[in-house]
Amino acid sequence: MQMIPSHSKFIEETRFGNWFLKSATWKVSVLCRALTDLQRLMPPEVARFPKIVDVGCGFGHSFDELARRFSPDTIVGLDADPNLQMRAGETAAACIKPVRLHVANAAHIDWPDKDFDLVLCHQTFHHIVEQDAAMAEFFRILKPGGTLLFAESTRRYIHSLPIRLLFRHPMEVQRTAEEYLAMIREVGFYLPDDRVSMPYLWWSRPDIGFLEWIGLPVPLKREETLINAVAIKPS
Repeated sequence: MQMIPSHSKFIEETRFGNWFLKSATWKVSVLCRALTDLQRLMPPEVARFPKIVDVGCGFGHSFDELARRFSPDTIVGLDADPNLQMRAGETAAACIKPVRLHVANAAHIDWPDKDFDLVLCHQTFHHIVEQDAAMAEFFRILKPGGTLLFAESTRRYIHSLPIRLLFRHPMEVQRTAEEYLAMIREVGFYLPDDRVSMPYLWWSRPDIGFLEWIGLPVPLKREETLINAVAIKPS
């Protein structure tokens, strides 16, 4: 495993947020469920991606999942946290595929053009202030025909009271599902409607699923709280 240093401004998550990111709920109900949904949306003809970057890799819980699902030759775990080695070094070293850790701001990735086959951005984008620049970087570092797996919470969820109290986010940059889709398409990605999913999972609701638990129906008319999208860089 190689650690590549870089310098960028980083805002630390709350103590609760860091605890949650290491919990079984995060790994199973958030990360794995999103990856399974994204795989369902992917074009069937491509199943292996030699070089993958996980943007906002955090504690590295995605590494084993990416290795198992996509058989890469290399995984790069990218995060703005200057303590990335301490956070994700153990999971990187234990992964069945080679993992490199790279500290960088997603809006300013010091990596060559057309270098990756797949970019995973899972529950990271709502932490990024320069979102347009970050999306342009995703497009730049992907090879022609490369894939962006985008899984994100929307403004409705990030602005809800429980999330405001327990986590730390730049509130002024949050977007709706429709605005995220427009951003992805405007930078040049091919993203048809049949490669978009908007699940309404219990943990993404303002009531954390309580109303459904007591027997009330899930509302059919609602502002979406999650978006999963599979976007392709045109060849």
